[in-house]
Amino acid sequence: MDSPNGFTGPVNLGNPREFTILELAELAIEMTGSRSKLTYLPLPQDDPKQRQPDIVLAKERLNWEPTVPLCDGLKRTIAYFDGCCRRGP
Repeated sequence: MDSPNGFTGPVNLGNPREFTILELAELAIEMTGSRSKLTYLPLPQDDPKQRQPDIVLAKERLNWEPTVPLCDGLKRTIAYFDGCCRRGP
């Protein structure tokens, strides 16, 4: 990443709008038309309870913040992988 001289990370990057993994999975299934069923398993002990990155450092030092809404990013990702699968390896 192109960071200022003298600046070393790590830096959190991500969407600061929090959503659950369940919400993400349901959205992905809906957007892809998948017939996948969700399976619920016990959480690992070290599983994070909060999945909302603190991007203050990215904003302040790198002048970065996300610009693509989740649904738009998923649409692009789905289209990309759909194209890859049709073309083959």
